[in-house]
Amino acid sequence: MVSNEALLGIALVELGLVIVPGPNMIYLVSRSIAQGRRAGLISLAGVGIGFLVYLLAASAGLATLFALVPEIYLTLKLAGAAYLLWLAWNALRPGGTSVFATQELAPDRPRKLFGMGLLTCLLNPKIAILYISLLPQFLDPSRGHLGLQSLILGLTQLTVGVVMNAVFVITAGSVAVFLSRRPTWMRIHRYVMGTALAVFAVRLATDRARPLASH
Repeated sequence: MVSNEALLGIALVELGLVIVPGPNMIYLVSRSIAQGRRAGLISLAGVGIGFLVYLLAASAGLATLFALVPEIYLTLKLAGAAYLLWLAWNALRPGGTSVFATQELAPDRPRKLFGMGLLTCLLNPKIAILYISLLPQFLDPSRGHLGLQSLILGLTQLTVGVVMNAVFVITAGSVAVFLSRRPTWMRIHRYVMGTALAVFAVRLATDRARPLASH
């Protein structure tokens, strides 16, 4: 149904998106550092459901809607780019902080942790672009039902995304302690993160690719 090349391709794309700092990583890491791994994993459960919501929406024809009404797609893309630029500025501006910087956050209840994880994922422009624009590129009409192919590829992406984010959640505290004892490394990480966010934002805003409709 789905080729090994397509599965590997979507897995590598998701791996690249997860590694580049974004709203999901920033929220999960900051919550894990401030409130512990359990809070981070509860938040991650919300992020996972957010992935699933996008997957089901894509299977229901969201990509087709954006292909037919490109203005909606353009608005989403530019709004996402603006949000990523704002995150980049917060990292690069004088007095900015690294995502792994220890910070005081008021403890949240599990329901709020889950809800914020879900909302952060749903508002994450990288995830929206993945499902709306990139996922259809891996579909092959000659291999059968496109909806089933989309589901399989989406579940592959979801698995990679959740596993990698879980690694960040589990290791966030140790990384934060390591960087807190090495201010230079903390500063380098902040600049790398901010630059990566800015580059992704510019590429997102200037990318002329349009979502493909799947049938």
